[in-house]
Amino acid sequence: MKKPVKILLWIAGIIGLLALLFVFVLGPIMKTQTKKNSPEQTFSFTQGDLKMDLFYCSPAKKNRKIFGELVPYDEVWRTGANEASTFTTNSDIYIEGQLLPAGKYSLWTIPNEQSWNVIFNSKMYDWGVKITDQKAAREPEYDVLVIDAAVSNSMNITENFSINIIEVTSTASVLMFSWDNVVVPVKIEVK
Repeated sequence: MKKPVKILLWIAGIIGLLALLFVFVLGPIMKTQTKKNSPEQTFSFTQGDLKMDLFYCSPAKKNRKIFGELVPYDEVWRTGANEASTFTTNSDIYIEGQLLPAGKYSLWTIPNEQSWNVIFNSKMYDWGVKITDQKAAREPEYDVLVIDAAVSNSMNITENFSINIIEVTSTASVLMFSWDNVVVPVKIEVK
């Protein structure tokens, strides 16, 4: 075998070993380290036969300006940190009057000062942002429902980002996004 071919094969082998090292050793370590700062949260809500589940990672404010800076306005946000947030419902529901069929959805938002677009997307994503450009991984062609929700200002500061569901009546609840001094309520109904 000629010397240049041997050198190329040797370089390819080293690159392969480094790739394996990253995938099986460094990748899991990096994932564990990011989870320390933005821990995974799950939330389950049951109302009669309806069951809804939330999964998201909860970053902290840490004296930062959140909306308009850390989370830019007019850009898709993975709605938390790390993996894309998910929302699951076992029944058809109405979100702000629009039908959302039973299923599991990745949950995205586009924050603005006065309102947020809340997006239910049928595709599941490995991570919330693309590695290449750190932009949200959401693919709009998989959007099942996009609604507009008004922003409210809270008198209290919420240190860690949270999403929860609050029962209002036997057939209505509110999906609530809270962080910093911002609260975004989204009406959910069963008909």
